[in-house]
Amino acid sequence: MEGTIRCSANYVPLTPISFLERSAVVYRERLSLVYGDHVKFTWQQTRDRSVKLASSLVTRFQISHGDVVAVLAPNIPEMYELHFAVPMAGSVLCNLNIRHPSKMVSTLLKHSNAKLIFVDYEFVHIAKGAIEIISRSTSSVPQLILISDSSKLSVPPTPDILDYESLLEMGSLDFEIRRPKDECDPIAVNYTSGTTSSPKGVVCNHRGAYLNSLAVVLLNEMPSMPVHLWVVPMFHCNGWCMIWGMAAQGGTNVCLRKVTAKGIFESISRHKVTHMGGAPTILNMIVNAPASERIPLPGKVVVKTGGAPPPSQVVFSMEKLGFDVYHSYGLTETYGPGIVCTWKPEWDSLPLETRAKIKSRQGLNHIGMEEVDVKDPVTMKSVPWDAKTMGEVMFRGNTVMNGYLKDTKATQDAFKDGWFRSGDLGVRHSDGYIELKDRSKDIIISGGENISTIEVESVLFRHQAVLEAAVVGRPDDHWGETPCAFVKLKEGYKLDGDDIIAYCRDNLPHYMAPRTVVFEELPKTSTGKIQKFVLREKAKALGNDLAKGKSKL
Repeated sequence: MEGTIRCSANYVPLTPISFLERSAVVYRERLSLVYGDHVKFTWQQTRDRSVKLASSLVTRFQISHGDVVAVLAPNIPEMYELHFAVPMAGSVLCNLNIRHPSKMVSTLLKHSNAKLIFVDYEFVHIAKGAIEIISRSTSSVPQLILISDSSKLSVPPTPDILDYESLLEMGSLDFEIRRPKDECDPIAVNYTSGTTSSPKGVVCNHRGAYLNSLAVVLLNEMPSMPVHLWVVPMFHCNGWCMIWGMAAQGGTNVCLRKVTAKGIFESISRHKVTHMGGAPTILNMIVNAPASERIPLPGKVVVKTGGAPPPSQVVFSMEKLGFDVYHSYGLTETYGPGIVCTWKPEWDSLPLETRAKIKSRQGLNHIGMEEVDVKDPVTMKSVPWDAKTMGEVMFRGNTVMNGYLKDTKATQDAFKDGWFRSGDLGVRHSDGYIELKDRSKDIIISGGENISTIEVESVLFRHQAVLEAAVVGRPDDHWGETPCAFVKLKEGYKLDGDDIIAYCRDNLPHYMAPRTVVFEELPKTSTGKIQKFVLREKAKALGNDLAKGKSKL
């Protein structure tokens, strides 16, 4: 159109760095970070510390545009600061899972070509082990920088390693922040949790991070100056983008190194927490906390959950405690939350059990994601809104990753036919809301019938004795495979496999009921996701000689 022009006045690349710069002025003296009894920072201090750290990265280590800087740390203030300091230096942040062993850390450091790795004191042995492995094959190893325990104001005796605070003090506030030249430049590379396959490096950009940060603020109905308790690992999808979202709203981040029910209740009471997040396993831990650890909530606490569909019984129990649960769904490839079950006022009058079931749905795309659909993965036709026909959940929008680092084929496969394919199977209800039924690799096909493990697990969770449950397929000579339930009971309860199987047969079609029950601790990722690939191997190892009816183990 005549008279239009694109220039520096009307086009500035979007970046969440701008959130921190604004909050350092608007919320200058308000608390940004709280950790333990000793650490409290204001937004002005957080901005200054991030700038000085960015300055040191550039001047001391010659970090340049596009270089990767890794971090191995729990939910501590330094982890928060690095999410701004690293992109301010023009580099790319690589968050590493604190549960990874040295071998996996070495693999990811080599794959990302990280030049530096910031390491919390608790995981120094893991990082040193990884660097030792790398040094055997190359002379180019990342520089290790120690994050000491600032909550106790102590520095472990490691004279051979540069300390975080020392590096920060070398920096200058006069440093000119390096904003992205292109808003699609990478801001982070996040490795997938590896629940279904080997971890892949998801490349996220400044634009997507900016948009998704604002979206999660809105989907959590978060006003200015909220108080957010860090339960979701900051290394997981950059804390579901809430790290940057909290800077946008000038809130207070309450850091929690170890996640326990007691720690959650104490933090909420002490700091008047208004918002938090957590996988369904975290919610389950809260509702099953002993009475001695529970503290009445000082006010409404909004809880964002995702990672797996929360059992309706868990949602119901959380609400009875005073929590307001919001269910969202997404993947590392969608910067965390991409879909939200937006609540409608007309549902308030429904029975509690019905409301809980509705909240367990995934819902629809939030305002930062342009399109989401459930499609036949072969024909690419949308499934009817009948709550029965299953298809693959697919995304398209600005909050979808750039692609997988150094993996062109995996990227092309994920973006086949112009949509990002999630690998999750779901249906659409008559109101358009999506409900997940399973991962494509988790669906059980028994005698030609599709069995949703999520539906079976939901019934198991309704049993008063069941604390945790996961269902996978077990090979069967006659049926192909049958449901195998792995169950952890609550303290004080004693059941056998027959009890569980009978309960499921009373509440499910018989073909969906487990035919095998194993009582044990369930393996999980650090984000609380149950590692079904581990359970599938265990079910496979049980053999396939139980085709004739029920069993108990």
